[in-house]
Amino acid sequence: MNKRVLLIEDDLEMQKLISDYLQGFGFEVSTFSCPKEALLELERKDFDIIILDLMLPNMDGFDVCKEIKTKKEIPIIISSARGDIGNKIMGYELGADDYLAKPYEPRELVLRINAILKRLHSATHMKVGDFFINEANRNLQIDGYDIELTKLEFEIFLYLIKHKGSIVSREQLINATSLSQHTKNRTIDMHISNIRHKIGDDPKNPKYIKSIWGIGYKFL
Repeated sequence: MNKRVLLIEDDLEMQKLISDYLQGFGFEVSTFSCPKEALLELERKDFDIIILDLMLPNMDGFDVCKEIKTKKEIPIIISSARGDIGNKIMGYELGADDYLAKPYEPRELVLRINAILKRLHSATHMKVGDFFINEANRNLQIDGYDIELTKLEFEIFLYLIKHKGSIVSREQLINATSLSQHTKNRTIDMHISNIRHKIGDDPKNPKYIKSIWGIGYKFL
């Protein structure tokens, strides 16, 4: 499957140049000049990497970077004419994975993208039992079939699978995920029920997730 790139760049000539070049290397590119529209698209679709300009209309690129990092764990390459060391430091402090100062050769961008994705691939892919997990993209598969989990369901499932064989309390799941600290135990139970349904697990005769009465759950 082609890697999906979200390109946020308001210079339409530069946007087309980068988009055409990346597509020539097999990337699927979605382009936006308006950062707010790009953020909405990010909520609707999953992307493998973001190329982000800093000088954008209505919203500074650093604020866009900050907002992205609160929504998803996704690599960001800043592509900007603001190439001084102060801006670079700010970009890295906000969570950018790389910083390319314009002008640059598009081939260098391809190399940087591939290096980041390769590093993430090796760090975030794992095979556990019947499951193949891509932590970076929140992708879960069983026997090659995609299982669509929500962000919270994936966080819960990932925590359980990383603690395979151990009893995990509902409180641990609340603390380890983006659930509110005021979340009630029955909310966790509802998410577990949804996960079981999606992975085809029978709670009465569990193959994967066993309920531990009065405590929580265990991934078998």
